[in-house]
Parts: sequence; structure tokens; C-alpha cells
Amino acid sequence: MTEKLLEVKDLKKHFPIHRGIVFRREVGAVKAVDGISFDVLKGETLGLVGESGCGKSTTGRLILRLIEPTSGSVRFGGTELVSLKDRDMRPMRRRMQIVFQNPYGSLDPRMMVGDSIAEPLRVHKLMDGKQIQQRVKELLERVGMSPTYANRYPHEFSGGQRQRIGIARALAINPEFIVADEPVSALDVSVQAQVLNLLADLQDEFKLTYLFIAHNLATVQHISDRVAVMYLGKMVELATSDRLYSEPKHPYTQALLSAAPIADPTQRKRDRILLQGDLPSPVNPPSGCRFHTRCPLVNEVPNNLCKTEDPPLGDVGGGHMVACHLHKVAPVSHLLATVPRA
Repeated sequence: MTEKLLEVKDLKKHFPIHRGIVFRREVGAVKAVDGISFDVLKGETLGLVGESGCGKSTTGRLILRLIEPTSGSVRFGGTELVSLKDRDMRPMRRRMQIVFQNPYGSLDPRMMVGDSIAEPLRVHKLMDGKQIQQRVKELLERVGMSPTYANRYPHEFSGGQRQRIGIARALAINPEFIVADEPVSALDVSVQAQVLNLLADLQDEFKLTYLFIAHNLATVQHISDRVAVMYLGKMVELATSDRLYSEPKHPYTQALLSAAPIADPTQRKRDRILLQGDLPSPVNPPSGCRFHTRCPLVNEVPNNLCKTEDPPLGDVGGGHMVACHLHKVAPVSHLLATVPRA
């Protein structure tokens, strides 16, 4: 059995909302992440997808403790991260890194790229002098760039090149786990495939484990072993990539996949599933299942269960996890006939 590298249990992040200038009172909270649980196996890529604002990027930052969780547990390699003091967290950061969405914003414009790549080595006091220079050259070559680029500034590079620099910086201290937070969403389509292939090659070479965050379903399918789907701070489905894309169980996942373009025009056109209404506010999420206000199948579940009871994430077979009351009353394939289609 494959070893679990990361274990997340009931993780929550509520950002408080304050009112008043002098006496600032907490009047509410944005429930960005509201009780999610999942594991990441050593050597795999777990894709995390969902609409903008669903909490996926916040989840990545919580795992790395770039922001502090409200509650919950994050165990990395058997070590509980949430309760660690800063000085104890420091050596753990050598094992966990992040590639940011904006390749320009993540690099200091006043630093040459060689210094940006070398910074983690200096901070963790792993190398000095010529060793650092040699390491920077090796990393630039490994991500497909000339070592002479070390003496240039970020504004001298294209978006794809800057993202390669960001990847080189993340690899500098030989991490085990990398959070890739929408690493190709800001890049041209022609460059996206190059960066994805680079990430896949680096994973094989350095035995890396990825949490790959994206909203592009085709991108996630290309690189992920398993895929988790989030909606309004909750996880609604988790399955292997092949199974989730061929047999989506949750109505929200089905709607997402129906909207994804088909690359091969000879394939049968998908029936589009239309979702009614707007995305609810994470400040005041709906009771029960958070998707029930937009779900076309909500009336198929008796006793208004979707509106009153939050469905747990349960296994429907073969490790396919779904949080949906539909699977307690009827198979989804039978109910799809009632979904309004374009």
C-alpha cells in the first residue's frame, strides 16, 4: 500500500469580518474552507478543482501554513503541522514548497533571478559561495533555461520563462511536496503544455508529490492521478482521474464537465447541464448541502433532506468519494433525465 505523505482532517479557515472604526466588532466570517478532509499519497499528483472562490488556493496555503487555520489537522510525514511553533516549522518548510499562480508577482523585481533561486539555500543555510552558484546553474538548466540568465531581472523574461524560474526556486532545497497553485493559468495555451510536461518530468526525476490546484479541468486531467472537487469551502467529490472524468457522481461535477470544451470535434457533443442562480456567499452559506440552491436534482431527494442536512463525503465504491444525498435514494444515471439541458 502506498504511504500517505499528507493527511488533512476537518480543516477550516474562517476569515473574520469586523465592523466599526474604534471598537471593531466581529460581525461574521467568510467561511473560505469549512471542514475538508483528504489524503495525498507519496509520489502522486492530487488535482484540486472548483469555481473561483471555492477555497482551493486557501487550502494550499493552509497546508503550508502560509496562513493559519481556524481549526483542523494537517499531518505531513506523520508530523502535526498546525500545532508546531515557528522554529519547529522551519525545517518542515524545507520539505514543502509552492509554485504561485502569478509568475511575475512571485519574483522580486529588484532581485536577479539567480539571487531569487539562491535565496532558499541561504535562508536554510544549506550551501554557500560557489556551491550556491553551481546549484543555481544546475536548476536553470534543468528547467530548460540558460545558466547565463541568472544575471537577469524578472522583467526581461516571458511569462512561461518566469514560471520556469519559479519552479527552479521551489526545487532549490529538494522538497518532497509541492503545492502548484494554478501554475499555468496565467500562461498562453502554447506554453501551458510545456510547463505541465516539465512538472511531470521533474516529478519522475525528483520523486515529488504534488497538490495541483486549477480551475481548468483539461489541465487537471492531464497531470493528476486523483482529482478532488470543491464547492463553496466543501469537498464534494474525490476519485481517480479516469473515473471522475468518465463517471462523475456529484451533480456539480457533472455540470463542470459538461461545460468543458471537447478538443476532438469528431466526438459526440456533450449535453450541457445548466445551473440556475448565482454562487452563494461564503459569508452566509446555505443550510444543508451547499449546492442545493443550484442543484437541478434537489427535488428528487425526499423530506427536503438536501436543504436541512449536510451530506458527508462517503465511498460509493472503489474509493470514489461523493458528498451527495442522491446516492442514498437512487443512482445518478437514472436521475439525469430530469436535468434541464441546453
